[in-house]
Amino acid sequence: MNSTVATPLDVKLMNGTAVLLFMTFVVLAVVTGGRWLGRLPMFSIQGITVTGDMNHNSPLTLRANVAPGLNGTFFTVDLARVRSAFEAVPWVRHAVVRREFPNRLRVDLQEHVAVAYWGAEPELRLLNSYGEVFEANVGEVEQDVLPKLSGPDGQSGEVLAMYRTLTPLFAGMELPLEQLDLSGRGSWRARLDGGAMIELGRGTPEEVTERLQRFLRTLTQVTTRYGRAPASVESADLRHANGYAVKLRGVTTLAADSTKK
Repeated sequence: MNSTVATPLDVKLMNGTAVLLFMTFVVLAVVTGGRWLGRLPMFSIQGITVTGDMNHNSPLTLRANVAPGLNGTFFTVDLARVRSAFEAVPWVRHAVVRREFPNRLRVDLQEHVAVAYWGAEPELRLLNSYGEVFEANVGEVEQDVLPKLSGPDGQSGEVLAMYRTLTPLFAGMELPLEQLDLSGRGSWRARLDGGAMIELGRGTPEEVTERLQRFLRTLTQVTTRYGRAPASVESADLRHANGYAVKLRGVTTLAADSTKK
């Protein structure tokens, strides 16, 4: 007949303590060994490979600006800090940083694509294709002509979206949209290439678009009546409920004062 002898409690505690101490020793040894290994000269960062968009920055310039601030080795370098350093360079919108064993970093860059000027002189900034305002040398803009957009802080994306909505409508009448402003009270104003000022008023994009379409549908009829082309518009106010007011260059609706003294 078999009998099982229970292990005394104190023996169990001793065995458990021994296992715990052993595991602690192993963990400490691994950590210490890892730290020692990570500090070996062979793992010091020896180079940075830069790829992606580099229309406004060269790899040499980027490395020269960022490398002095690098700290640590392949294992210990702070990738988030490296990314922030690259994204602080003018024209860089986003950077993805990866380690390349045993001692290099690879950085893939996305640059801003300027689609408009933002604000007013002398604090003119740039707006990218995502509707984000960014700081850069406006003299480096590759496009000859960019539209000028402005509005309250934090609403650059809304202004760019409205510009993209209205541009094809004006272009259909051969009236290039040069400038679009959103006031602090939510009112839109457009300036055309020929200098004409169009008061678009407040409202949702749909409401503003509806008023503009109504204006453009009848503009040729109005200008033809006075022997003018649509490009002769000097100003227009679309904020009226059932119509609009328009001023044409060289045209007046005021009768001559024949009683001048």
